[in-house]
Amino acid sequence: MSERIGVITRGINNIYTVVPVEQAQELSTATPVFCRIKGKVLQDVEDSYNPLAVGDRVIYTHDGMVLSRLERRNSFARWNAKRQVNQTLVANMDRILCITSTNDPPFRPRFIDRAIACSHKIPVMIVLNKCDLALTGEEEQRFRLYGELGYEIFAMSAFDQAGIIALRARLAGLTVALIGQSGVGKSTITNALLGEDEMQRTGEISSKFHRGRHTTNHAIMLDARTFRVVDTPGMRELLVPHEDPHVLADSFPEFRNLAQKCSFQPCLHDHEPGCAVKDALEKGMIHPDRYESYLRMIASIEDRPESWESDRR
Repeated sequence: MSERIGVITRGINNIYTVVPVEQAQELSTATPVFCRIKGKVLQDVEDSYNPLAVGDRVIYTHDGMVLSRLERRNSFARWNAKRQVNQTLVANMDRILCITSTNDPPFRPRFIDRAIACSHKIPVMIVLNKCDLALTGEEEQRFRLYGELGYEIFAMSAFDQAGIIALRARLAGLTVALIGQSGVGKSTITNALLGEDEMQRTGEISSKFHRGRHTTNHAIMLDARTFRVVDTPGMRELLVPHEDPHVLADSFPEFRNLAQKCSFQPCLHDHEPGCAVKDALEKGMIHPDRYESYLRMIASIEDRPESWESDRR
């Protein structure tokens, strides 16, 4: 029984599509194998909603058995409130593209903050879709702030060919995953990047709730010729993983240098006296809504269920 190294490109109902690792750069011509986990329990994987995710590198056999998962270099994980456990959406990505929009649904920077916190060692690129619809001055400042903090930002319209061409150029050679709320245009952008309008179904916006109807119900890796793109299901909520709350501060680059000056080490930058982060906040050096976003994430970890995270700003 020969063993090979492969990459998971899709997973539905515990059946995983695996392509040989040497064919992962050319998915359109790859030879997939449909696999199950040998013994139904993957060795050395515990406390996870799903042992395998799109992008994982695995050892598998030609007769369709996944034997083990190789070490991940990074991942995007969220808290699954229903199962009360962390859930990995994708792994081993070169970029997370956090797709947001100006309207329908409205621009929600706290969702972006949570997406950044869910990205473990994956660079995040923030893509503002529907840029033909103007942001308010405050929203514009908030979007530009991400660029000032070191995140790559990109404004476009999924229906503007020039924007799609520019985005394709920036993604050349990469494997990326699109993350976003329902209705922001993830699948529309995916279709445009692929150049095939029918690859992923798109849906209309629910005008009543300003939410999108789900059009992608599982993560799937697709071949965009010069790069690979993973479309993921739209989310109405994104909850940060349950972990050491001190880790969250790493998702706020404006905290990093200041944190070394805090009187208490490690400092949660919440109620502790002598906190350099809170001092900088009072001096206007830290955006107050970014700090509030941070506090709500801390609270969501320390006090499940996730009532703090349910606001839709």
